[in-house]
Amino acid sequence: MTAPDNAALEAATMRKVGLRLIPFLVLCYFIAYVDRVNVGFAALTMNKDLGLSATAFGVGSGLFFVAYVIFEVPSNLALEKVGARFWIARIMITWGLVGVGTAFVTGAVSFSIARFLLGAAEAGFFPGVILYLTYWFPKKYRARIVAMFMVAIPLSSFFGSPISAALLTLDGAGSLRGWQWLLILEAIPAILLGIATLVVLPSKPAEAKFLTPEQKGWLEGRLEMERQAASAGHSGHGSIWSVLTSKHVWLLAVIYAGSSATSNTLSLWMPQILKSFGLTNVQTGLLNMIPFGIASVFMIFWGLRADKSGERIWSTALPLALTATSFALTLTTSSLSVTLFLLSLVLLGNYAIKGPFFALATEILPPASAAAGIAAINTLAHLGTGAVTSLIGTLRHQTGSFPLALLPLCFLTATGACLVLWIGREQSRQKQAGDAAAPAR
Repeated sequence: MTAPDNAALEAATMRKVGLRLIPFLVLCYFIAYVDRVNVGFAALTMNKDLGLSATAFGVGSGLFFVAYVIFEVPSNLALEKVGARFWIARIMITWGLVGVGTAFVTGAVSFSIARFLLGAAEAGFFPGVILYLTYWFPKKYRARIVAMFMVAIPLSSFFGSPISAALLTLDGAGSLRGWQWLLILEAIPAILLGIATLVVLPSKPAEAKFLTPEQKGWLEGRLEMERQAASAGHSGHGSIWSVLTSKHVWLLAVIYAGSSATSNTLSLWMPQILKSFGLTNVQTGLLNMIPFGIASVFMIFWGLRADKSGERIWSTALPLALTATSFALTLTTSSLSVTLFLLSLVLLGNYAIKGPFFALATEILPPASAAAGIAAINTLAHLGTGAVTSLIGTLRHQTGSFPLALLPLCFLTATGACLVLWIGREQSRQKQAGDAAAPAR
């Protein structure tokens, strides 16, 4: 096959794969994230109804991540064994049912139990999809594809904010509170999408009826070639022990902890941050859209830029540095407009790193440990996320200040930026050593 023919085959294949998989997966993740963070809007009225303090809300919300951490690696390994279609469907149906049940909590204890169960139900979805994408997309496409998939996170707040605020107005309908309607109506789509997954989502290219035999052959050949090339550069194997003792897994987990904690914490707490300026629920919902809308657009741009340049280190480090700096600057203002501007910069930087970071991670990890490695990075990162979510509630309760409560996020993201640069320096040294050892031609 000539080079132009091969390029045309590649373009046609990747276009089909992208159009078939990405919109559906984005929709699934959109619902997943809405169901994870909609309790932030529910809290505007739920906390008073249930008598939840900021500390109790923070601790209960943090338990989501405790369960997430416990079940995430086993879930990702199960996905690899039983197939993506079945396991992703199982995850979505389970979390939808738990989400409906959360509407009937009666106090701090039942709220904490519900959040723990939701974390257990959802565990494995995100790293499972990241692993699933490596079954379909060669590495040169991954930053943009991961960015497109993860744009569901800011979009969940952009579209979810006004929807959640509107659902709170159903207060009293059918003898239910507005926050109960919010939790029920936003959980039902997860169940429906889980059922649809069994029909829509093929587990691997060989099962893809939408590809021609020639397209399947090209895609499987390309991915296998990349797996063999990557395996040649790694001596490790895929055991959980080898993953948990990997220096790179731990470094990547610390880096991602700052981004993960920022995403989840602001999705949970930002409605309360904005409402503290004296806004109504509807005004809070509308203003909460702005930072997430800006972040959604920039996230795609930054992922495309990272793939076009092929550069991963600075594409990850610079947005982390912007996030940390913007967090620090929130201490200098008490203005709603300035605070909203700074939080927009926080989220712009935070979501921009997602694509380049996971492209970097999938290139660093040996293929044999990709399933456990990706899950371990996400799991270990969520240890920090759960701790910070709880800590912010405590700091807010004790200091009465949201900027002071957000300082742990500033520290985490600044640390992540430094570690990314350290990894880049290490890679540069290894490349120089390899070039020096190569025989002269």
